[in-house]
Formats: sequence, structure tokens, C-alpha cells
Amino acid sequence: MLLDNQDTLTTATLDADEHAWLDRIARDLLGVAGGRLDSPEWVAAARRAWEDAPATLRHTLKEFRRDSGAGGALLLRNLPVDEGNLPPTPKADGSVVREATVSAAVLLLVAHGLGDPGAFRAEKSGALVQNVVPVPGKEEVQGNVGSAHLTFHTENAFHQHRPDFVLLVCVRPDHERVAELRLVCSRQVLPKLGEQARAALSSAEFVTAPPPSFGATSGEVPPRAVLHGDPDDPDLCVDQAATRPVTERAAAAMDELGELFDNSFNGLRLAAGDLAIVDNRVTVHGRSAFTPRYDGADRWLQRTFVFADLRRSRGHRLGDGYVLES
Repeated sequence: MLLDNQDTLTTATLDADEHAWLDRIARDLLGVAGGRLDSPEWVAAARRAWEDAPATLRHTLKEFRRDSGAGGALLLRNLPVDEGNLPPTPKADGSVVREATVSAAVLLLVAHGLGDPGAFRAEKSGALVQNVVPVPGKEEVQGNVGSAHLTFHTENAFHQHRPDFVLLVCVRPDHERVAELRLVCSRQVLPKLGEQARAALSSAEFVTAPPPSFGATSGEVPPRAVLHGDPDDPDLCVDQAATRPVTERAAAAMDELGELFDNSFNGLRLAAGDLAIVDNRVTVHGRSAFTPRYDGADRWLQRTFVFADLRRSRGHRLGDGYVLES
């Protein structure tokens, strides 16, 4: 494995032997439990199989879980996604992966290097692996179905049990190769924040509304801080499209933070086999605009969420499963 430690992003590239090794492990999982990706039996098999993954990959994820670095993200490259045998890019709203594929198996294998995979019942029907694809008629939606500029956000920022990590693997890039996954870590912007903005962002002066799919209203979510935890290395929780400041100083702080986001992000143009791992506790992500053709060859990412401590959400999951019901 080739490691490239830049100032704000670590990139790890599997060599040919590691690629083939991980591909074999993924393919061995395809028939487990009838290929039912969301079944407890399949997830358990993936958890065990992860222990047989290349040691360099396992060690890299273990170190990243402990310390996600200055950029709060890790880019893994040259992962197997069975690129030569992909079906047309889905274009239906709510598209998910229920039957095991090489790319989905790799995604859930890697998830076990960071914790446990999980999902939300109200979001894409609780599937552990979800397709992130452009949907006709949804171009301007601020969500994974859109193709317009997607503003910076913490994944499921409103939720008390939001995921610790967001995994996005590219199985097919966009036609023009212009779509960027954009990432900004709290560690990049904190030194640049003014004292007043930092004080406001550290106070409970912001309300983040849940998406309509979660069946709640913004009035049911109490004000919270955008920056919280250790003052020297705070967690960051905000959604530019859904977080509303409730004081004048909070509004000014949001404007200052948004400007820093726009001037500080890392832009990644993902190729097939690239997997971006976002530390959702300290890093927001967004996307540049791109133009879909809806011809079966559009940009196609697959996504899963990871919880470092699944026990924390036990009261939200039936039968100690992997789906949060509320």
C-alpha cells in the first residue's frame, strides 16, 4: 500500500496484490445468506471476513479511526468495484443495494474496520448500502439525488445518533469528470475563526431541521451549538441548507463559517475504485455541480454509514439490528 500524507488529506493506494486479495474476499461473500446484504448473517460474515483483509489496509483504518488528521478524511484508492461488469447507473429515487455486489461488499468490509454499519429506516428504507445517483427531475434538490451544487453539511446533523463516519465509494464517475466531493474539517477552519464567531458557534444558538423524510419538524429540535466538545479540537455539526441561527450574532457567525468553508475545502474528483471516508464528527462534505445525461453511464457512488459505538443507539434499533427506527 502506498501512503501519501498531505497537509490536510491522507491518501492510501492499494497495490495490485492487495487489490486482488480484497477482491477475492469480497467475492467470497456474494453468496452468503443468499446474497441478502442487509441480513444479520451477511453482516456478521463481513465482520469476520474483514479480519482477513490486507494488514496494511486494516492498520491504516485503525490509525484513522483513532485520529482522522488535519483534514478529517481518508481517501482509499484502487479498491475493487467490478468496474467491467456494472449495470446501468440507477436513476430511480430511493435507489439502494439489497443484493451483494463486489463494490457493496468492499464497502461493508471497510466499514467494519471503523465500527459497525448502520442506517436510518426513514432514509432510503433503511438499506445499509445506498446509491448516490442523479435522479431526473431532482436536479436542484439539496440531497444525494441532485446534481446542482450541494452545500456543506454534517450527515444527518439534526439527529442525536448521527453516523461517526460516512463512506462513499465511486463505482462510476460523471461523464466530464468534473464532479467534486468537497470536504472541510473543523481543524482547518478553527484557527481562522474570529473570537466572536467562535463564541457564537460554541453556544446553543442554532436549530437544525430534519429532512421531511424523518417525519419531524424543525420546532421539535432544540437549539444546539455548531462547535462542541473539547475547545481545542471541537466536533463540528452543521447543515448549511437546514441549520438556522436564532440570534443576530449566530447569523453573523454562520456567514463567517460559510465563507471559510468556501475558501478551505479539499476537492476530490473520485475515480472508479476510490473510497472517501469522512469523519462525520469533525468534517462537513458537499459536492460541486455536474450535468447528468440519464443515459445509464452517469456518476454513481455507493454510501454507507458507520457507528464507532453502536451501543449508543441501542434504544433506537429493534432487536439490536443495524437500522435506527427513529
